[in-house]
Amino acid sequence: MDERQALAAFAALAQAHRLRSVRRLVAAGPDGMAAGSLAAEVGVAVSNLSFHLKELAHAGLVRSRREGRSIIYSADYGALSGLIEFLMRDCCGGRPEVCAPAVTALAACCGPQETVSRA
Repeated sequence: MDERQALAAFAALAQAHRLRSVRRLVAAGPDGMAAGSLAAEVGVAVSNLSFHLKELAHAGLVRSRREGRSIIYSADYGALSGLIEFLMRDCCGGRPEVCAPAVTALAACCGPQETVSRA
């Protein structure tokens, strides 16, 4: 992610409904959720949410797909990871303990996945 992309992402996130939408979509996982359900959880009308989701999609933070008559939205985890990496790229100045709180916070929510043994 470059500075221009990061600025677009931060601009898109600098609105309460958009930030809540992204956080809810992150929590929903890769399957995402239908626009109507997302609108209800965020507390806005579907037509209003549509405008916000368009801005988030333009910034590359969310994706959409059609399933039957519904549009399903999901977080773009690659873009969100890129935004975090952009912020932390020059972290530490040679002192890893400076970044430790951020790494610990990410590890707590995104800890190592269990490995599945195959017999």
